[in-house]
Amino acid sequence: MQLFYNHTLTTSSSEIKFSREESKHIAKVLRKKEGDQLHITNGYGFLFFARITFSNPSQCIAKIENYEQQQHRKYKVHLAVAPTKMNDRFEWFLEKATEIGIDEITPIICDHSERKIIKAERFERILQSAMKQSLQCYLPKLNPAITFSKFIQQENEDQLLIAHCEETKKQSLKSVLLPKANTTILIGPEGDFSTKEINEALNSGYIPVTLGETRLRTETAAIVAVHSIAFINN
Repeated sequence: MQLFYNHTLTTSSSEIKFSREESKHIAKVLRKKEGDQLHITNGYGFLFFARITFSNPSQCIAKIENYEQQQHRKYKVHLAVAPTKMNDRFEWFLEKATEIGIDEITPIICDHSERKIIKAERFERILQSAMKQSLQCYLPKLNPAITFSKFIQQENEDQLLIAHCEETKKQSLKSVLLPKANTTILIGPEGDFSTKEINEALNSGYIPVTLGETRLRTETAAIVAVHSIAFINN
């Protein structure tokens, strides 16, 4: 199944007009023609079934025939991750985390962060592409970048965890994860969280955890965290 994305679709929509880029992909690459069915999501959990009424590389139009809502997971995952020095590593994390299952991502700027500016538009496109590729109907929410201190000051009722590398008392991630629970995990930059940040997090109710015996890159640690949550919920 080929899945398309259009955030403007609602349950009352009767027709969809594709962009020039998507129209070209539908008509020239996929060779879809009038009468063929398309599957489209709006990223909010709905899968729409549409029938092409006009197929042209410059403009494709489809009639919405039906829709259904994809069941959401019984838990939510929010990762607050420091942007990596190399953009492609953070983009890899976004893609793989979406495929595994994540609901919300917040880039956090830390004391040891080497990158403090993110490419939000590009990141959004990567999330959309990964959602379509993995045939999911829920688009992860990408929040604006925020400082570490401001993030942990936000009210949050999730299970709160911070993964860090300091030689202090920590529990294994698998021992503290709760099935069917909403979880927020903090993942630091290449230089790890500062001692000040770790203490701030602990004072805000975050539980310190370890992701294993080896030191992991930021993007690897984030994927291990996402997969661990998915694993205990399967």
